[in-house]
Amino acid sequence: MNLSRADTSGFARWWWTIDRVSLTAVLGLMAIGLLLAFAASPAATDHGSAAGNFSYAIKQLGFAATALGIMIGASFLNYRQTRMVAAAVFALAWVGAVMALLIGPNVNGAHRWLEFGSFRLEPSEFLKPAFGVLAAAFLADKMKRGFPGEAWTLGFLAPAVIILLMQPDVGQTALLSIICVAMLFFAGLPYYWIGALGVGGAGLATLAYFIHPHVRERISQFMNDGGYQTGLAMKAFEAGGVTGVGPGAGTIKYRLPDAHTDFIFAVAGEEFGVFLCVLIAVLFGVVTIRLMLRSARAREPFPQLAGAGLALAIGLQAFINMGVSLSVLPAKGMTLPLISYGGSSLFAVALTLGFALGLTRQRPVLPEEAKR
Repeated sequence: MNLSRADTSGFARWWWTIDRVSLTAVLGLMAIGLLLAFAASPAATDHGSAAGNFSYAIKQLGFAATALGIMIGASFLNYRQTRMVAAAVFALAWVGAVMALLIGPNVNGAHRWLEFGSFRLEPSEFLKPAFGVLAAAFLADKMKRGFPGEAWTLGFLAPAVIILLMQPDVGQTALLSIICVAMLFFAGLPYYWIGALGVGGAGLATLAYFIHPHVRERISQFMNDGGYQTGLAMKAFEAGGVTGVGPGAGTIKYRLPDAHTDFIFAVAGEEFGVFLCVLIAVLFGVVTIRLMLRSARAREPFPQLAGAGLALAIGLQAFINMGVSLSVLPAKGMTLPLISYGGSSLFAVALTLGFALGLTRQRPVLPEEAKR
């Protein structure tokens, strides 16, 4: 792309201030996601007697185009606009999650989705990016003006956690709680409070173990033999070896439930081998570390905290999904960002990355600001 630094157009300013390394890594992950969508779609649409079609992959193309627009649009926002959009998204996501609980379809015992014709939207997915920005705003105001940021952060976490547990979605609850504690730590909360929050989180996890049978079942399976899905996922990695069996040549994916969503990493291992799996992990590492380093160089507390929290959300979700596929963690039903099939997850991740890319842009420092 041939753009002059003297160009003062909005796009040129965006291009020269955005972290192009992170953007390239994100686009690479999206491209891999589309490749794996075509690999997993025949298994996802399989009817038992013959392989299915590529309808899921075609839908994912549309989702990816929309997600790219969301990410680019969000990265154009300034700090004030990012706060306002995050507040609106949090409110809409929470209301949508309540509506899903009341009128949404029952899918495997969970009420997380709203149906719009053939499209299902999971509103709770958007709580993560919105909460990350709002928590950063509260904590930054506390650091600058003595605002009770910790109380407001925990006050916004509580309704999100309650609705997630009612759906139920224990995995997203744990992820959101970890992000909250990490951001409180970044903001300088004393260690003893971090420890107290950790004890409280462990208590909630224990309570979830006794209240929700599916949580108890997944942990028991993990402690014994890993469970049916993770067992098949490990066989897929074993069959793929270093180079994989080849695009479209995988067979284990036809027996692996949720191969196009929760276990898409196993499809990558079977058909493209360790090489692609390592590449995916490296790209997620690049995105997470780059955004956190860029956040650390920001001049104000708000972009520092928000950028770090949003980057952590992406990296942690990717780690959990890959850890489940590799039988390192119990099954949690969590998608692999930018790669798993699904509009809700892809749109929410795009919004997360758009916020993070926008907050970590290298905005010029005026001479007066440098003196201050």
